[in-house]
Amino acid sequence: MRLPLNLTVATTFGLAGIVSLAAASLTATVIEDSTQASVQAALDKGGLEWAETYAEGLEVFLTGTAPNEAERFRAMSTAGGIVDAARVIDNMNVAAIAALEAPKFSVEILRNDAGISVIGLIPQAQDRDALMSRLEKAADKNESIADLLETADYAVPQRWSKSLRFAVDALRDLPRSKISVDADAVRITAMADSIEEKLKLERDFAKDTPKGVDLILDISAPRPVITPFTLRAIFADGSLRFDACSADTEDTRAEILAAADLIGLPDGQDCRIGLGVPSPQWSKASVASLEALSELGGGTVTLTDADISLVAMAGTDPAVFDRVVAKTEKNLPELFALHATLPQIDENGEAEKTEFIATLSPEGLMQMRGKLGSALSQTTIDSYAQARFGNDNVYDALRLSDQVPANWPSRVMAGLDALSKLSNGAVTVTSDFVEVSGLTGSTNASAEISQVLAKRLGEGQQFAIDVAYVEALDPLALIPTPEECIAKLQAVQTKAKITFEPGSGTLDASAEPIIDAIAVILEDCGELPLEIQGHTDSQGRESMNLALSQNRAQSVLAALRDRRILTGTFAALGYGEAKPIGDNETEEGREANRRIEFVLIEPVADTPAPNEETNVSEDTSEPTEESQAPLENNADPVEEDTNGENTEAQETVPDVQN
Repeated sequence: MRLPLNLTVATTFGLAGIVSLAAASLTATVIEDSTQASVQAALDKGGLEWAETYAEGLEVFLTGTAPNEAERFRAMSTAGGIVDAARVIDNMNVAAIAALEAPKFSVEILRNDAGISVIGLIPQAQDRDALMSRLEKAADKNESIADLLETADYAVPQRWSKSLRFAVDALRDLPRSKISVDADAVRITAMADSIEEKLKLERDFAKDTPKGVDLILDISAPRPVITPFTLRAIFADGSLRFDACSADTEDTRAEILAAADLIGLPDGQDCRIGLGVPSPQWSKASVASLEALSELGGGTVTLTDADISLVAMAGTDPAVFDRVVAKTEKNLPELFALHATLPQIDENGEAEKTEFIATLSPEGLMQMRGKLGSALSQTTIDSYAQARFGNDNVYDALRLSDQVPANWPSRVMAGLDALSKLSNGAVTVTSDFVEVSGLTGSTNASAEISQVLAKRLGEGQQFAIDVAYVEALDPLALIPTPEECIAKLQAVQTKAKITFEPGSGTLDASAEPIIDAIAVILEDCGELPLEIQGHTDSQGRESMNLALSQNRAQSVLAALRDRRILTGTFAALGYGEAKPIGDNETEEGREANRRIEFVLIEPVADTPAPNEETNVSEDTSEPTEESQAPLENNADPVEEDTNGENTEAQETVPDVQN
């Protein structure tokens, strides 16, 4: 049966359409897969593995989470390089931006002759006006202050306020300095006028540094001018000793000490570094002189600027002496001149020598005895001694003689100059020798005496120095530590107690000697962060006891001020009955609880708090958390009464035993 022609044609076209659709679908799928693969390969090659692609028809969709907008844009550009950019559809997300990290707050304070400059970044919560006011107090009159600070609105770091307060307070003592401050560290770079001032500043700053804050100190002191530039060494019995040793650099000092160690220099001796060296060849001349002393087997050598005096021991072989002198002269740099002496032994014994002796007692009394050539010389020496030791401290037991050398007065005055460097001791002056001995509180005394004698006596003169350093005589070493001060205060109150009139803040008459003893201790302690604490027993109302204890602490503070004790770093606080040390149920316990205590204020580490105090205008003495607790209940603080009385508190305290 033959199909109708129309059906055959329709069937043929239908089949052709189906085949065409299938071919078109297959072709589209191949194109989509190829496009997706090409774009994904390009993204992976560019390090954009986080991006994913899929194709739908002619469009290419990008998905995934980009780390930031820049990476998102780079992914779009990469895909647009493979296919038409119009066909790229952006379905990507961008990762949420993390909260910005708080900046590091820091301040740099520069101070010089031009004034004070403050540069850095501080929290917006910082009381800027209070900071500038505190800087003005630290500055000298009419000294300019340049405020170059910027602010940022972030939380105040822990210990920031304490670090900044400490830095501003340190500025008071540092006219030439740079202070860098951050929350955890304070770095101070400064210049002191002397080594002694440098040591004092380092001690004071270390004592006042807040807890939790690192202190980095770089305080330099100008090198002293040493005149004359001196080295004096004594070699006897196989041991070398320096009476004075000067060097211009660390390298020079090391070379001199190395040469001295080979000869027999004991530990603990050093060279003083300073200005005034006569020649860059100082170390070479010093080493050559020490080697000569060693080869001679004993004697003394003195370098005074470019003059060298070499004195051999009596009895040295003349041949050895001549050989050593010739060798030393050859080894010395051109500028230096050698004067060598070989003492001769008098077979008939020594003739009587002209002699002058001066002694200085620990109390500062100076006695002179010996010979002078004329009444004018005696008057001159008396005046010279009184100028050095005080008019009322000099006793003259001198006598006149016409058998004195021509330069005798100048030798005597050189000896007095040397004696004035000691705390106590003696000087003996003869026609060919000067001997100084005694005790001193200065580590540089021997060097200074050697320089004085070398300069005043002249070339080739012999002298000996036997001076011992005693720490107890050193003013810097005598300054007690804060802990030692507190221990002394406690010891005083162990023997006797500060008492008050019953129920009153007025000091009892019997307390006067105790306050006097405490004032003597505090006078030696200097600026001490001290809290004067008042305590009572539990009898009576708590609020009245708190007011009474505050009043008593204020009375002690006022009594110390009356004795001219600096109390700027002191705080007077009353704790009432909050801190008993005895049983309030017994009379003995109540008596123990009624007391005054002296406590060292030690800054405590900050605790995290969103509203940390940032006002640097407050006093730097910060009570501990423990000491602050009683004050929270003291709504009406007791005003200070310089007479140690608080009328209201006295009238309302019901129990006179407190």
